[in-house]
Amino acid sequence: MTQTDPTAAAGAPEAAASSVTRAEYCVIACAEAWRGAGEILASPMGTVPAIAARLAKLTFSPDLLLTDGEALLIGDVPAVGAPSAVTEGWLPYRRHLTMAMGGRRHVMMGASQIDRFGNQNISCIGDWERPRRQLLGVRGAPVNTLNNPVSYWIPRHSKRVFVEKVDMISGVGYDSAAAAGPSATRFHDLRRVVSDLGVFDFGAADHAMRLVSLHPGVTVEQVRESTGFRLAEADEVPCTREPTAEELRLIRDVVDPRGLREREVRP
Repeated sequence: MTQTDPTAAAGAPEAAASSVTRAEYCVIACAEAWRGAGEILASPMGTVPAIAARLAKLTFSPDLLLTDGEALLIGDVPAVGAPSAVTEGWLPYRRHLTMAMGGRRHVMMGASQIDRFGNQNISCIGDWERPRRQLLGVRGAPVNTLNNPVSYWIPRHSKRVFVEKVDMISGVGYDSAAAAGPSATRFHDLRRVVSDLGVFDFGAADHAMRLVSLHPGVTVEQVRESTGFRLAEADEVPCTREPTAEELRLIRDVVDPRGLREREVRP
């Protein structure tokens, strides 16, 4: 297995590794999910993905579309939590769903559980008829995973989240899509999983999850001990790429000046 994440642009100085926080490596890893995406809608769920989508638009994916999270397509890149000053269009819920059905967005969702083939659970913990914990519910996860590119952001990597088998399938994984047939696999496209420990994709045999990179300071053994199934991995796993000095400036001064990223990712 080789590193699949692109490196920083030639000639762009990298930031000193000692000055980059774990949260900022996570932002970089999430932003890479939208590299070269073109004119599609980014739907980031969570603070780090929201910062990452803005960073991607300001750097290597300028055609990326952003929303205010409610009903507007915005034309600027405000800081996380700040109002937009430029409105490009009207994007109410019904139009957002139409865009999702047409595959013109890339959503980065969370997961209460995720397994080796990318089946995601955000509905309940335990038996469906008598769950021990009630969660968000299935919501739009099936439509997301069957109609447009999907990635996942997991801020706390543990065996409680990375499980052998999810208690209920909300987002459809590769094995479930294959079992359902061509209608489910035609547009099914799980891109990557980013956690506070590293980056993963589904490039192993049968689309099983594999370890792509480790955030600096994290070991392969630490990832293994925090994962409830066997991950595919290379003999040598590279580190998540360093942010450039300009990317760090944008993260810290423009997109997230309040440092909200550090609240979502432990040091």
